[in-house]
Amino acid sequence: MTATDPANPRAYWLVTLVAAAILMVTMGARQSQGLFVAPLNASTGLGIASISLAMAIGQFVWGAVQPLAGAVADRHGPARVLAGGILLLALGSALTPFMKQSWGLILTLGILSAAGSGAGSFSVLIGASAQRVPAEKRGMASGIINAGGSFGQFLFAPLIQKLLLVFGWVGAMLSLAALTLSALPLTALLRKKPGLAPVHYGPEDKGVWPAVVDAMGDRSYLLLHAGFFTCGFHIAFLVTHLPGEVTLCGLPPQVASWSLAIIGLANIAGSLFAGWCVQRYRSKFILFWMYGLRAVMIAIYLVAPKGALTFYLFAMALGFTWLATVPPTAGLVSKLFGIRYLATLFGLTLLSHQTGAFFGAYLGGLAITGLGSYQLMWYADIALATAAALVNLPIREALVRPARTT
Repeated sequence: MTATDPANPRAYWLVTLVAAAILMVTMGARQSQGLFVAPLNASTGLGIASISLAMAIGQFVWGAVQPLAGAVADRHGPARVLAGGILLLALGSALTPFMKQSWGLILTLGILSAAGSGAGSFSVLIGASAQRVPAEKRGMASGIINAGGSFGQFLFAPLIQKLLLVFGWVGAMLSLAALTLSALPLTALLRKKPGLAPVHYGPEDKGVWPAVVDAMGDRSYLLLHAGFFTCGFHIAFLVTHLPGEVTLCGLPPQVASWSLAIIGLANIAGSLFAGWCVQRYRSKFILFWMYGLRAVMIAIYLVAPKGALTFYLFAMALGFTWLATVPPTAGLVSKLFGIRYLATLFGLTLLSHQTGAFFGAYLGGLAITGLGSYQLMWYADIALATAAALVNLPIREALVRPARTT
């Protein structure tokens, strides 16, 4: 019996829930790092731009690791890759308080933590799920996994803010390292077992590198990358600099942590809704509306009065589309190229996402340092979101045909 056998539904939903729980921890830890920017600056005196550079490098490294981790998982299974990633993430967090220079933060936050969270993130987890879940269930499965990451952000942001107030940033960072290790036992549940074997791929399997070469020559795949670049720019800018934007508006730090938590909570609903939509509508149209709505919401934020309620409403609206782009993006990759090397090919798409994230995090730091505000970044975000909506429309995608029921 395979995981795709309808007689074994508990097995593939167990895989999905375990993947969601792991992503809850790795994404929760990663998405809460922006709360450390101001305390790190006050403690080390390195400057917002230097700290932003370390976090921007982390955004890129997180993406660069994804296709590599995906390729290893495609070949050897996901369990060891995920375990190694969790250990690296914990190590990077634990070493950060001992770093007093820019290169040290680049090593811990920019390389170790980022590489660890990347190895324990979307490409490996969604790839593992897709190989063990029936085709008609994959959209919802990816939505559930994605919702796990969003719940992690909802859970970790206020928790880390509380730890910062009680223990200071050093104690909070060490606590974050300890919390990360809680996901380690879950990786054993993703080892290959009877009833959880990947599907048979057939004679068309030519190997991972020919698959990558074929994908990189596909216009639709490149257009998908272009749109996902903007998603990364947008998310990294907000995760890194939303606390700074809140401070500029004269509001307490708790507004930033609760805004990040609300984004995560709203994205749980958004992710599940996106997973449901992927099974019924073409993914490129889902992405068009998501990116277009982001541009509209940012424009509304810019003209709204800057109080706590505005930030909470803005967080709720943006959160609905936050990482809900992942299920339709992963769905498009699997439609274009199948699931054999989904972890690798979706990992490359995430690399594009994180290239945008590098610029979002770093340019935000340069903007606040050189201009004293994030205004120019907000305008750039609107323009890029509009462009991302449009580039998805020419993507080649077949009509969705509902699965037959018997």
